[in-house]
Amino acid sequence: MGTLMLILLGNGVVAGVLLKKSKAEGAGWVAITVGWGLAVMCGAFTAVACGSADAHLNPALTLGFAISTGDFSKLVPYAVAQLLGAMAGATLVWLFYLPHWGVTDDPGAKLACFATGPAIRRTGANLISEAIGTFVLIVVIAAITSKAVGATGPANALASGYAPYVVGMLVWSIGLSLGGTTGYAINPARDLGPRLVHSILPLRGKGESDWGYALVPILGPLIGGALAGLFIRLAGI
Repeated sequence: MGTLMLILLGNGVVAGVLLKKSKAEGAGWVAITVGWGLAVMCGAFTAVACGSADAHLNPALTLGFAISTGDFSKLVPYAVAQLLGAMAGATLVWLFYLPHWGVTDDPGAKLACFATGPAIRRTGANLISEAIGTFVLIVVIAAITSKAVGATGPANALASGYAPYVVGMLVWSIGLSLGGTTGYAINPARDLGPRLVHSILPLRGKGESDWGYALVPILGPLIGGALAGLFIRLAGI
């Protein structure tokens, strides 16, 4: 449910900005990055409310914390749930914007409402972008939730439930600073699930699903997540 909400609101803002005759058409990159930051916040709160205290919406995040703790028991079940949630969220985006697909001629714009793509297609550089963005995401999340940061609040305790707000701001920051090269998937499920949905749905004039690029937003975040997990473990965060 958390990843479903993430994709519904995250890809929803992309669709609002890119699809023809949407009232948000042309709102631009800042609107997209704000929308994604808030989508992460809403997804995290939803995950917690539905019983997942970890609020992991991202297999790379789960991998990073598995490496940092040595506990890999949650990796497979979380990844399956994250992928299915991403597919469900992408399907809801399609349904929500149903009249707008037919009046939008650009197949690239339609694909962008589901999956990420590079500004300049260079596999090595694109992988590095995704790995660095994901590394930043996971290391800063670890810092936000660390005991050291928790000890800085009033009476040595920050308010309960603050983390999703700050993580949403973190994702907004990553989007503004590091998102311009690849569209900052930083989450294998966020890209793979919706890309699968794009390939299946009956979208008129949708074009290809760009499977030739699809490994980049899968491998890049997993590499960044693994490196972040090692860093967190070595740094004792």
